[in-house]
Amino acid sequence: MLMNVDFEVLLDLWDIFLLVFIRVTGLFVVSPLFGRRNIPAIYKVCFSFLFAIILTYIVPIPNLRSYNTLLAFILLAVKEFLIGLLLGYISYFITTAIYVAGQMIDMHIGFGMVNVFDPVANIQIPITANVYYIIGMMMLLVIDGQHLIIYSLADSFTLFPIGSKIVIDQSLVDFSVGMITSVFVVSFKIAAPITAAILIADIALGVIAKAVPQMNVFVVGMPLKILVGLIVIFLTLGAFRNIVHVLMGGMYREMIKFLEIIRG
Repeated sequence: MLMNVDFEVLLDLWDIFLLVFIRVTGLFVVSPLFGRRNIPAIYKVCFSFLFAIILTYIVPIPNLRSYNTLLAFILLAVKEFLIGLLLGYISYFITTAIYVAGQMIDMHIGFGMVNVFDPVANIQIPITANVYYIIGMMMLLVIDGQHLIIYSLADSFTLFPIGSKIVIDQSLVDFSVGMITSVFVVSFKIAAPITAAILIADIALGVIAKAVPQMNVFVVGMPLKILVGLIVIFLTLGAFRNIVHVLMGGMYREMIKFLEIIRG
């Protein structure tokens, strides 16, 4: 009897359920963990469907009287999908920072011309970025990062209820610029130890080239920088775990800040 009553309530809230399902789907399309291409689409749809059913019973019931035409409801559905999509892109910045850091590291240690094809993301990525990405996703699962993404999505319906108007002003532009800046700042922090070690190695090779002109530093320099870079990478993996923690906390704060900005 309880299941029948719940199902009847869900039928009464079918329009709310549809809008919740659309926002949830928008986030899961591009989020770091749920948006991977190696996850079958049927699993994503089923998880979005079940998660939307749960959220339908707990989200604030909006007033949709102003959306009394088919065109207005379609525009509302598109807006909800865009909100979910933007939240997904904000959560995706963690992998973007890792990719940029890997590209910087590869350019310094000599792997800049070597890329590997990621069949899951369908892009060419640097070797070091691929290693960092795999480690980062494993750490993300260990610290329950997927739960934080789900919590952020659930909180979005409280901070920005369905049917709310989007406010676009200068603060949204400043937020977008700050997001891009933070990606590069985090990338520089990840790549800083390796970059510093390679710089010291280059200075040492320059001194050796002046002191011993007969030595071909170009032949010695390339394997030396690769060796130094790999050693520093392995030594700094412990600190990389803390960086992932910081990224996850920053991701949640940025998602909440984005909702507060567009809410006005």
